[in-house]
Amino acid sequence: MAAVQLRVLACGDVEGRLESLFGRVQAIQSKSGRFDMLLCVGNFFGSTSETEWAEYRTGAKKAPIPTYVLGANDQETVSYFPGVSGCELAENITYLGRRGLYSGTSGLQIAYLSGTESQDEPAPAYSFSAKDVAELKTSLLSTPDFKGVDILLTSPWPRDVGTFANSAGEIDTKKCGSKLVSDLAANLKPRYHFAALEKAYYERLPYRNHTVLQETPQHVTRFIALADVGNISKKKYLYAFSIVPMSLMDPAELVKQPQDVTENPYRKSRKEAQKTKTPLCAEEEPACQFFFDLNKHQGKKRPSDGKERGNSQPKQAKKSPQPTGPCWFCLASPEVEKHLVVSIGTHCYLALAKGGLLPDHVLILPIGHYQSVVDLSSEVVEEVTKYKSALKEFFRSKGKRYVLFERNYRSQHLQLQVIPVPLDHCTAEDIKESFIVQAQEQQIELLEIPEHSDITQVAQPGTPYFYVELDTGEKLFHRIRGRFPLHFGREVLASEALLALPQRADWRRCAAERAEEAAQARAFRRDFQPFDFALRA
Repeated sequence: MAAVQLRVLACGDVEGRLESLFGRVQAIQSKSGRFDMLLCVGNFFGSTSETEWAEYRTGAKKAPIPTYVLGANDQETVSYFPGVSGCELAENITYLGRRGLYSGTSGLQIAYLSGTESQDEPAPAYSFSAKDVAELKTSLLSTPDFKGVDILLTSPWPRDVGTFANSAGEIDTKKCGSKLVSDLAANLKPRYHFAALEKAYYERLPYRNHTVLQETPQHVTRFIALADVGNISKKKYLYAFSIVPMSLMDPAELVKQPQDVTENPYRKSRKEAQKTKTPLCAEEEPACQFFFDLNKHQGKKRPSDGKERGNSQPKQAKKSPQPTGPCWFCLASPEVEKHLVVSIGTHCYLALAKGGLLPDHVLILPIGHYQSVVDLSSEVVEEVTKYKSALKEFFRSKGKRYVLFERNYRSQHLQLQVIPVPLDHCTAEDIKESFIVQAQEQQIELLEIPEHSDITQVAQPGTPYFYVELDTGEKLFHRIRGRFPLHFGREVLASEALLALPQRADWRRCAAERAEEAAQARAFRRDFQPFDFALRA
């Protein structure tokens, strides 16, 4: 028999407007049927609460639905909450307490944290500290087979919740909210997280609670911030949803991933917390949670640029690594065949491929010495992205789409191979299918990286891999564990299923005279000029 769904209402800052809130709740229930509970985050009481509140406190009026509220967020309203462990404030209105887990008879588990973040120990009565968060985490994470909670209630937003997500409008999620709440959400993995205080409504795209390709899939989290009751801008302050307690759900149903799921917004902040060893990360899991667990030599290390990749190595100077010998692709190297260069940016350059599969087969290369995409500094990544956008626009103007691939195996300097395919020749789905089918024929496991994720979330610096990216944003990934065919990417594109140029699968058989190469480079440079952002810098 199917588990019974609970019907829940969540509300933002009430600020003492009890008549407005409960009037709206009654109207909703009259129209849509009865709800099981109302959860209130943010400021339940306000500076003018006493008159309305007295009627509920004395029993003259009764809340129309079991209502659960968080504690004070300022000194002015502390007096409304008599204890730290929670209590009934009035009939049908319950104060949950400073922090803890509420488990109803239905099996629904609601974690809660009252107040705003404080750096003081002990925290004021209207605040929480790092110690409070650590103790709440410990009490829940120590539960056998802990998978997460159904709902998390906090008053402040979690810091950085907007990372990888849809815009939060006027709210700057990099500055707004609490880092401690972010840490709590990252660890407790709620299916729903409600917050308030910013007088704004924001429903974030759902985010995943596992690392793609490395961890067993887990349920997603939906973060919803709610506005204040009765606000004149008519921003949403009540949110209705149905939920089956996690403990009663079929595991496969629980971990289903919606199409618009994004990467976890707190991954980076958790890794930075581990790096600096603040009290906040005392309970954190080891960094290998985020990456393939490698105990081998990690290869070339990226420069320290504030974007930590989970390395436990000391910080390095902010410059690209130096090659151990002659490099054919470092732009300053005398070995570079500069007649093939067609565009030079600040951190990257474009060059025609020597022995290209097609005359307009190009490479995106970092000017400095980097081994792979996951080694790149943020400045280089930004310019790589610009070149990809420019090439997409350029090739589309010629009726083509590009396929990009990287082989981080038996290579010293990053080469992003970019090969155009006529739009009328095959679809993006045909290209993806060709790579997957031909990989299977060679016992190569090509996995699709979900939307809103990228290669840096699935590969650690030093990890050998093969990576494909279409100009639609679809991505395929293979972690190389043994031998790997060096020409695999070209072989797939050259196959009869795509470009039908099998004789050009090996670049060494496609050599041209220097004069011909130089002429092709001049022609590409001329045609690409209107799209070349480097010329407009």
